[in-house]
Amino acid sequence: MDNQRDYDAVIVGGGHNGLVCAAYLVRAGQRVCVVEARSAVGGCAGSEVAVGATVNICNCDHSLVRTLPLIDDLDLEHHGLRYLDLDPGQIGLGWDAPGPVPLFRSVDRTVEAIGVHFPEEADNYRRYATDALPVAKLVLDLAAEIPGSRAALALAMRSGRAGARALSWSRRSVGDVLGSYFSADGLLGPAMAGGPAVWGLASATPGTGLGALAYAFKHVAPVGRPVGGSGSLTDALASRIVAGGGAIITEAVVDQILCDGDEVRAVSYVVGGGDGAEHRTVTAASVVVACDPNRAFASFLSNPPPGAERFVSRWRQTAGAAGYESKIDARLSELPTWRHSADDRLNRAVGFDDHHSASTLVAPGLDGIDAAHGLMADGRVTRRPMLFVNVPSKCDPTVAPPGEHVFSLEVLFTPYGLRGGWVDSPEPERWLSVVAELFEPGFESTVREWRAVTPAEYERRFYLPRGHAASYSAGPVSALLGRGDELTRYETPIAGLFVTGAATFPGAGVWGAAGRNTARVMLRVGS
Repeated sequence: MDNQRDYDAVIVGGGHNGLVCAAYLVRAGQRVCVVEARSAVGGCAGSEVAVGATVNICNCDHSLVRTLPLIDDLDLEHHGLRYLDLDPGQIGLGWDAPGPVPLFRSVDRTVEAIGVHFPEEADNYRRYATDALPVAKLVLDLAAEIPGSRAALALAMRSGRAGARALSWSRRSVGDVLGSYFSADGLLGPAMAGGPAVWGLASATPGTGLGALAYAFKHVAPVGRPVGGSGSLTDALASRIVAGGGAIITEAVVDQILCDGDEVRAVSYVVGGGDGAEHRTVTAASVVVACDPNRAFASFLSNPPPGAERFVSRWRQTAGAAGYESKIDARLSELPTWRHSADDRLNRAVGFDDHHSASTLVAPGLDGIDAAHGLMADGRVTRRPMLFVNVPSKCDPTVAPPGEHVFSLEVLFTPYGLRGGWVDSPEPERWLSVVAELFEPGFESTVREWRAVTPAEYERRFYLPRGHAASYSAGPVSALLGRGDELTRYETPIAGLFVTGAATFPGAGVWGAAGRNTARVMLRVGS
């Protein structure tokens, strides 16, 4: 430890990966400070009070984070974290499909469910599961290791057929991989919507084949929701940090990461606004970028060492992507009734009669998704977009007032550069009318209050440049090969400067693996 500095480590950004990293460093005895621009930590994995209820910033079902040991490592249950399990973990619904597909933890039960509306696809799904589940397990195991480490390389070497398939799929497009198993849009569309579409990609994009694992993950990673909303996870992490002696500074907008010689030295941030704005600086032996790396490396770095010139130049020449996802939060006077729920064949076949607890992914087929992707490039939203429909209050009444419900609707693709702009756009209200087509008449009359969070709002309120949350989408093969070194090894050419978050391996979703891996790298470097 360097007692001449304020902290051993400063974390720039209080999203869940930054908090996970900080919590592990605190557990190891380091003096840690998290600097967060917003008034509360959590980022896109957090929750907040809006529309008279507790709403999640994103439609956050938690599964991948529960495959890691971090909940036990950090004793997060002691800090208030408790999960409600969901089975099925997800429901897929094609816009023109004969009915929904519940994805149960059990492959056999899922195959039986598929046989109700897609009898020709039941055997195909079993074949898919046989091939995909070992790959999904391998990806989860690799995500728990630092890419390039002996453990990760040993795991890859002994992966056998699963490793060979992972390599093969990683070279293909997700549409190609999915199309080798399924032909029905009602299966293809939701699988794509839960995979590379979330990264803003089209189905024919090369190198996206591992996105076909979206269904497989539902069988190997238990899906659940924290009681009280997604933010209960980040609240528990924050509690663990503070209990261990760490500091969290909110409403602090970082403007500089200061270097001295060949190493990082301090972080400068602004508190307050207008005439009352005040600059403050905290010194640290290490700085972790847990926000958008493009912005941090291209704009925040001050006086970087000559040895990092190529690194900084590369990031300054990297164009940031634009956001494409929006969300509606609403408070309803009663549960909506899905039109398809009148058909009780799924209930008779597999005992499925709860159409509200799990998230429902509504999507067109691959052609429709690709057409929507093309319209996005032209600043338009397709007539029937991909929808992530969620009623979190169904299984967790604590998030809504008594007798009412929280309704969550994520919409893809909704371009940051919408024609005519987002101010006064009729688009968000149109989405409520679109989703109403899926319910029995009267849905819109049950909406008591609602709000829309568009890419422009994500930029303004969540400090996401152009409303885009950077995400690592290259996959574990690229990570093992060390492509995009700082994004897969978490270290930069500047001594003491590290990076974590969704932009680093293994990528998006409420996972926490990047934060855990970064902390392990830092502790190894400092040992």
